[in-house]
Amino acid sequence: MPDASRDAAEPALYRAPDFSRPPFAGAPDARFAPLPADGVVPEGFFSTSNLPTYVRMDGRWLMPERPRMDCVLVRRGERLETAEPRRLRQGELVAMGEAEDGTEGIVVHTAGFLGGGGSGNDEFRFMSSEVSRERPVNYEELAARLAEQRRDGGYLVWVVGPALVHSRARADFEWFIANGYVQAVLAGNAVAVHDIEAAIYGTTLGMSNTGRPTEGGHGLHMRAINRVRAAGSIDAAVASGLIRSGIMHALVTHEVPFVLAGSIRDDGPLPGVVSDTLRAQDAMREHTVRATGAVFIATALHAIAVGNMLPAFYLRDDVPVPLMTICVDQTEFVVNKLKDRGTHQAYGVVTNAQDFMHVLRFYVEQWQRTHG
Repeated sequence: MPDASRDAAEPALYRAPDFSRPPFAGAPDARFAPLPADGVVPEGFFSTSNLPTYVRMDGRWLMPERPRMDCVLVRRGERLETAEPRRLRQGELVAMGEAEDGTEGIVVHTAGFLGGGGSGNDEFRFMSSEVSRERPVNYEELAARLAEQRRDGGYLVWVVGPALVHSRARADFEWFIANGYVQAVLAGNAVAVHDIEAAIYGTTLGMSNTGRPTEGGHGLHMRAINRVRAAGSIDAAVASGLIRSGIMHALVTHEVPFVLAGSIRDDGPLPGVVSDTLRAQDAMREHTVRATGAVFIATALHAIAVGNMLPAFYLRDDVPVPLMTICVDQTEFVVNKLKDRGTHQAYGVVTNAQDFMHVLRFYVEQWQRTHG
């Protein structure tokens, strides 16, 4: 792991720490203690946030790998990794202390993104974190961010709910997948079920694309699940021609990975849905650790869950860069809940999924025509 105290060029929006000044100068090495039992960390452990964190080990300041909030810092030789306590075993060494100000060898560098700019300690400098249904949405800026992510080889994670299918935003999402703006999709069983129902029967939850109920439509999602289970998998259903369009078809044909997390309310579920909650979290985490941006659309529970796994930044040339996080919902509640839980950088768009996807696609296509 690279030494975080090396001289690195600062990208815009991040103020790198000065290791020659307090709270870094004169700080002791961090303390570590072994787990007394599998999955049980010693009392007084350090609990992580999603902000840039520096730990002093053997006289050097290091940044932990795989950052996320609500975890611990485990020492692996000369490396540090952020890990969920449930994954650790007796005897492994975790960082100790509750202080974040360097007095115990750990600094949460809030001045990098939060505060220090005259707007108070809750300032996070990704566009603006204020959310209101009366606030205009800067679609030009959002489109530019997405286009720059694709141009620079970013890893955009989309977290979507079934309203994306019901609202007729399905075709627009297919376009984003086909054109390289989606590197992973995290969703639940319902998204895939309703998308596949639309692909096979032309309905979602028995409704036509104009929102009218159809005869016997209430059971069509169950028939769709049954046909995919008979095929053996979603991939096999696409390969056989059973699924010829839609989100799942686009993901499979363009080889974009997806994780479908199960729920107690699921019908079926479809083959490939991860019904074990912790296994689903682990599978999603493998994408959040790679994320350079995230888009949450019409899914309160999944947005909050994945938001808790996302760091507030990613590393570019070993330097933290703000992780673009866009949250779209019909109410302010979801974005405000994300911010309350620590996802300070979430940029809120209060609108429905159909309008957002259609307008965003328009501006992204315009950006492509202008910039090539």
